[in-house]
Amino acid sequence: MDYQTFQPHPDLESLVSCYWTLEVPDENDKERQQIIPDGCIEMAFILGDDIKRYTTQDEFILQPRAMVLGQTIEPFFIEPTGYVNTFAIRFYPYGFANFVTTPIKNLANKETPIELLFGENTAKELEQKIIHATDSKQRIEIVENFLLEKLNDKTTVDNIVKRTVDALISSNGTESILTILKEDLSKRRQLERNFKKQIGVSPKQLGKVIRLQTALKMLLNKKTDTLTNIAYESEYFDQAHFIKDFKEFTGINPKDFLGNENMALSTLFYK
Repeated sequence: MDYQTFQPHPDLESLVSCYWTLEVPDENDKERQQIIPDGCIEMAFILGDDIKRYTTQDEFILQPRAMVLGQTIEPFFIEPTGYVNTFAIRFYPYGFANFVTTPIKNLANKETPIELLFGENTAKELEQKIIHATDSKQRIEIVENFLLEKLNDKTTVDNIVKRTVDALISSNGTESILTILKEDLSKRRQLERNFKKQIGVSPKQLGKVIRLQTALKMLLNKKTDTLTNIAYESEYFDQAHFIKDFKEFTGINPKDFLGNENMALSTLFYK
């Protein structure tokens, strides 16, 4: 697997986490890959062969070739049908809401073709430019020009939502909503409502995903020896709490995660 990331233009770096590319040669022994929620929204262009996304154990859909993958709170399986060549934009949790008028909650837990978000003609033109670009550098220039044109001050994300996401990220998902709001406790209902609309999930759900990310990176980079230490460093109540959350978002125990062939792609992303 050839996975690369690229940093965004300074005018977009508060909204876009990175651009990434993934190339995997066509192999006969293809493994299903389990994708773990990461708290971000992604716009992806499939430039290689189709990719299946399983909706049940045996049933699947083909992912749209130009799509936005909204917030996910459950792991899901994908499987390439051949050669993998993907170019994608990873937005911060509040980033994508600055470019569309569609409520972000409508995008959660599914792939949405970009034509439904930007209109058929605009989407087709963007997709064709991406397909015919000669390399990643050119694709990034195309996407950045597109995003900068779409960026509109009138659609800025609610300040309290951005402040909450920033606090969750900086605290690795451990900061409580009561602490974040401080004197603004009366705004909690407003925050919950606007958060789902602009982020796609609740503050609590996003916090759990971000905290799991922290623990996953420790596990993958072997920064500590035991699950108890990982739980402690990630500020879970105890090891049992950590394992419960881990299974909720990955479907397996932490000990079974390392070396699992179905987790190779997620391992690559999280490392």
